[in-house]
This record gives sequence, C-alpha cells and structure tokens, in this order.
Amino acid sequence: MMVCWPYFDPEFDNLPERIYGPPCRVCIDNDSMEECTVIKVDSVNKQGILLEVVQVLTNINLTILKSYISSDAGWFMDVFHVKDEHGNKIRDQNVINYILQAIGTVREIENTVKAMAYRNDVFNNSDQLSEHTAIEMKGTDRPGLFSEISAALADLHCNIVEAHAWSHNARLACVAYISDQSTDTPIDDPHRLATIEGHLTTVLRATTTPTQSESEIASPQEVKTAEFGEGTNMTDVERRLHQLMLSAGDFHRPEFEAMTPPPSSRSDGDEEGRKMVVSIENCHEKWYSIVSIECKDRPRLMFDIVCTLTDMQYVIFHASISSRDGRSLQEYFIRHVDGYALSSESEKEKVIKCLEAAIERRVCEGVRLELSAENRVGLLSDITRVLRENGLSVVRADVKTQGEKAVNAFYLKDILGNEVDTDVVESVKKEMDDVIDFEVKNDGGGSSSQQGGCLSSSPPQRSPGFFSLGDVLKSQIQRFSHNFIPTN
Repeated sequence: MMVCWPYFDPEFDNLPERIYGPPCRVCIDNDSMEECTVIKVDSVNKQGILLEVVQVLTNINLTILKSYISSDAGWFMDVFHVKDEHGNKIRDQNVINYILQAIGTVREIENTVKAMAYRNDVFNNSDQLSEHTAIEMKGTDRPGLFSEISAALADLHCNIVEAHAWSHNARLACVAYISDQSTDTPIDDPHRLATIEGHLTTVLRATTTPTQSESEIASPQEVKTAEFGEGTNMTDVERRLHQLMLSAGDFHRPEFEAMTPPPSSRSDGDEEGRKMVVSIENCHEKWYSIVSIECKDRPRLMFDIVCTLTDMQYVIFHASISSRDGRSLQEYFIRHVDGYALSSESEKEKVIKCLEAAIERRVCEGVRLELSAENRVGLLSDITRVLRENGLSVVRADVKTQGEKAVNAFYLKDILGNEVDTDVVESVKKEMDDVIDFEVKNDGGGSSSQQGGCLSSSPPQRSPGFFSLGDVLKSQIQRFSHNFIPTN
C-alpha cells in the first residue's frame, strides 16, 4: 500500500517576501529636514498596523509633527516627521536602533516582545509589571472614588505597585498593578481574586443612585483581573484605558451638563479661543468616509485618535497629519472592517462623539500635584484620604514605584469640579508629614472643558498653509470626471 502526501514547497511561506521584499522596511533620515527626523515605513499591510507603528513612536515620547499614510493595494507606506521630547532630532543611536528593531519586527509577536525587552535595557526601564497582578476597573465616577478604591485595596491587604486612572464625563477607568502586602508577590489565588473583584465592584456600584439618568445607570460597573505579558509598557496601559473609557460610555455627556453652552461656543483651550471641530463626510466616488479633525496640538494626539478608530473597528486607508502654530489638522480616510463607508448620520455622530472623548480625556486643567515619598504599605490610601477630606477630587492619577520611593502625580479639582483654591493645597501639604517632595503645578494651558464637535457635511475651516489630502483627492476625481465625453 502506498500513501501519498501533497508536496509543499518549503519556500512557499517566503513567497510574499520574495515578491514584495522584507515584511517591513524602516528608514530613519536626519538629512532631509533641518528641524526634524523623517521616519519612513514600508510594510505588507494588515489591520491595526498603523496603530502599532504609532505606538512604537509614542513609547519613547516622540512628537509627530507631520505624517502621510497610504495603505491601498495590500501595502502600507507611511512617513513621519518627528522630534524627541526635548524638541530635537533623533541623534541617540540607541533610540534609532530601538525604532528600527521595534517597527521592523512589528508584524512578529515574538520579535516584538524581544524589541520591548531591548527597550527596557536601553532606557533603563526596570519596571517588571508582569510580576504583579493587574486589576482593571471602569464605571460611573464620583468625587473621592479613586480614594475609596485605594482604601479598599489597602483593606484587602494589597500593595499598589502602580496605578493609572482617567476620569471624563462622569466615567472612571483605572488600571492598577497590585501584589500581596506581606510577600510582595503576584496574587493568583482564584478565591482571593474573586473577593477583591467583588469588593471593588461594590465600591463602584455605590455610585448608582435613583436620581441618576438612565444613561449613567446603564454604564457598566466592572472589575476584572487582566494579564499583561512580558514587555508591557505605559502605552499599552494607555490604550487599555482608552478601551475601558470607550466601553464605559464616556462619549455621553452627563445629564447635569445638559445646560452647558452649545458646541459652537465651546473652546478646546486654544489661546485665541478657537474650537475643536470634528466632521465626517463621505467620498462616494472612492467609498471612503473622510474624518477631519482640527484642534489644539499636543503630544500623543495621533495615538489617541488612531487608537479610537482602530478599536471601533475602522480601517484607515489614507491619512494626512500636520501641525502649525499650535494647531493640528488630521484627516483620515476610513471604512468599517466590513468594507463600507459610514452609512448613517447616527453612525457618524457616534464616531464624532467618541473621537471628541478620545481627545478630551487625556487633557486635564487646573492643579497638578506631584508627590514623592518613601514607599510603604497604605501610602496611596493615606494620601488620597487627605485629599478627599480636604474636598479635593482626583480627575487623573499616575502612581508609580521607583525602587524604595513612591512617585505620584494627581490632577485635582474640588468636589464641584471647580478650580482648587491655593489655601486648600497648602493645608494638604501640612498634613502630609512623610512626603519628601511636594510640587504644585498649574496646568491651565490644557483645558478639559467640554469641547465642541460638529456633525457636518463639510470639513472644518482650515488655517492657511494646512495641507488637505481630501482636497487633493477631490481635485483628482473632478479632473478625471471632466475627461469623460458623454455618448448617446
């Protein structure tokens, strides 16, 4: 009896590479532009690859000044004009090597993990968050909620190694890394984890009251453990915070803000009072939906927008990003993963609201309080308790442990959402005896006031000098159409 098996050419798996070249080519050019570094990326296209590339650049705090993206015909081509966090070109060879390795292997999970490990070595990032248990929380926010969460974890004998929390539109999202208080090891006992989840869920659900609107009550209160693998970094946490806030429905304005000014009179914190404007129009000739955004420029803006569009299951085929005089203009040519453009006004309105929320939720105004102290069990609980007892509410928190020191940063408002009085801050400072460093900053330049968006059939008015990919495409379509001669 003879058994025959089909023959598979061992080189078949390498066929795309032999046809198109390597899976990803990265070029870093410091010569073409005087004031910035140009990064060019060519790769076989896949859903989400733009977000992965932007995430690599954001990991090392690069500012994206300008970008052009095209990913038709199964190939991804992208150009980024970037500066480092100090406003300079990228000259550090370690940073250049990291970009080449991280983006060059962005399609291969195993190699991406190795690239992140390389980043930890290069940038002295010794945090081993994978050695601790991650807890995710989302739900309706209220004054003092972050303090109650910190106290609950302390009561459950959990040490908070690191925590990040965002609050926006009466919603809260938090990712915390915890360990056992006595052994400083991960908590993996299922019964204990269930107890922690149940206790924190009770704390979150205490927010819901009979006087709340239906949309607020519908906001899911959820706590769960999450596994962050080796190589987890801050940008991964930020993407998870975006996802948690999106699923918590922070794009809905709370009922008590129903009397705030209409979008046409709301500002996004620009010194000249210019608004943030988000609009969507359809390009029927090419079956794209064109998302146009003009707002105050800031770091990580492109990451926040691309992250939201990707998580909402939209594919970005083309994009143009530019920045001038502190304003950013971004255009994205998108379709849903099913291949269709946005078909209804309700779908457009939801995308606009979600993009507005993505831009707003990271930006905080008011007092930023930076604290550092010798780390000890219950320190975060004690600090947030003092803040709560002085009528202060945490609207954003970044808590880290660096060796034997705890470094905390809080954005604060009073319980009514107003600016914090300096006398209150001085009172807080006197009550924190074991705090080594206590610094107060007023970040009034970034505004978290409700920023306006508009659902429009036309893109926002652009400042002179801004480049619009949409205008170029429309011009080409019109020229192409004029070449047709009608026949009878």
